[in-house]
Amino acid sequence: MTDSGALVVRGRLVRPSSVVDDGVVVASGGRVTFAGSVSDALATGYGPAVETVQPAPDTYVLPGLVDLHNHGGGGVSFPDVTTADEALVGVLEHRRHGTTALLASLVTARPEVLLKRAAVLAELAVAGEIEGLHAEGPFLSHRRRGAHNPADLQEGSTTLVRDLAEAAHGFLRTMTIAPEVPGVTGPGGVAEALVDVGVLPSLGHTDGSTEQAEALIAQVTEALAAAGSALGPMTATHLFNGMRPLHHRQPGPIAACLAAAARGAMVVELIGDGVHLDAATVRSVFDMVGTDQVALVTDAMAAAGMADGRYELGPMSVAVLDGVARVVPEADSSAVQAEGPIAGGTAHLIDVVRCAVAAGVPLPDAVRSATAVPARVLGLAGEVGCLEPGARADVLVTDGDLRPLRVVRHGVDVATT
Repeated sequence: MTDSGALVVRGRLVRPSSVVDDGVVVASGGRVTFAGSVSDALATGYGPAVETVQPAPDTYVLPGLVDLHNHGGGGVSFPDVTTADEALVGVLEHRRHGTTALLASLVTARPEVLLKRAAVLAELAVAGEIEGLHAEGPFLSHRRRGAHNPADLQEGSTTLVRDLAEAAHGFLRTMTIAPEVPGVTGPGGVAEALVDVGVLPSLGHTDGSTEQAEALIAQVTEALAAAGSALGPMTATHLFNGMRPLHHRQPGPIAACLAAAARGAMVVELIGDGVHLDAATVRSVFDMVGTDQVALVTDAMAAAGMADGRYELGPMSVAVLDGVARVVPEADSSAVQAEGPIAGGTAHLIDVVRCAVAAGVPLPDAVRSATAVPARVLGLAGEVGCLEPGARADVLVTDGDLRPLRVVRHGVDVATT
C-alpha cells in the first residue's frame, strides 16, 4: 500500500487529545497517507514499510508547529529585511526547530517602510516558504505600545490597509489593531476594511475599555460571518501583554477577550515562554477558555537562536540579556541591557510548548495550541498543523524532553544544523 519512496516516522505519536505510544506516520508525495498506531497500520496494509523502520526510544512525533506571531530569528528581523533571501534566514532558524508554518510579523513603522517590507516578505509567501504576513500596527495605543515606535503610531487608515494588502500580494493574513484608536471600529473603519480585503483583525496593544473591546469583537465576528471568510475566529494579540491590566473595577480588554474566547468567538494568543507570562497564567487561561481557543506563539525577534547582545526591531533598538529582550531608551543608547518594555521573544515555538507542559498543560493540549488551533485561524485546518490523511507532511520528532531531533516539511527532511 506504500511506495518505495514513502516517508515513515515511528515514535510516540501526539494526537489532538491523546498520545499513541507505538505510533507511526506514513507519507507519500509530500502528503500524509496514514497516522495512527502501528497495529492499525499493519492491519490496513502498511506492514512492509512500517516494519522496516524502528522507533527511536523515548521520542515524540508531532505535527509541524504553526506560529501566528513571529518577527524573526537567527539574527534576522523581518521588519528590517531588504531581500527575500535575507528574510529566509530567519524563517529557516525557526523551521530547524520544528516550526514548519509561520506568519512573518511586521512592527509599526512609517507607511512607506511597511509597504516595502510587505513586498519583500510577500516573495517568501509566493514561494511557499511562509504562510503569509502579520502586521502588528500602526493603529495601536500610545500608552500600551510596548516596543513600537511612538512616532509612527497613527489613527486608523483604510487607505493604508488596502495599500498594505496590495503590497503583500494578497498574503497579509492578520493585523493587530486597538479598538479605541480613532478610525478603527464602526462603519467605514479599519476593522471593516480588513475583513473586506480578506485580512483577520486581531485585538491588541490596547488601553481600551471592556466595552470598546466588546464592540470590536462583535463587529468583526459579524463581518467575518457575513463575508463567509475561511479565516477566524479573530484573535487577541498576545493576551495580557501590551494591554491594560485586568482590574476588578476596571476590567479592560482582557475580560472581554476571555469572555469571547470562552464562547468560541476569539482565539487568544499566549506567549508562554516563561518570560512574558507566569506559568499559572498560562495554565489558568487553558482551563478558562479551553485548548481550542488558545494559540501559543513566540513573538520572536532577531535574537531567537542567538546570543545576548544588541538587535534591531524595526525603528527600535533592543538589548537582550539572559534571553530577555527589552527596548533600549533613546537616552541610554549605549546600554547593554535596558529597563524598557519587553521587546518580543527569543524562544522557538517548541520551547513555548515545553514551557506550557511544564506549567501543567497536558502535552496533547499544548501541541494542539501550537498546531491545529493556529492552522484553523489561518483557514488551513486539515492542511497544516495536523497529521491526518491528506494533510501536508510536516512532522516534528523530539526527544522525551521535547527537544527537536528531526524536522520534515512537505515530506522532505529539513537540515537541523
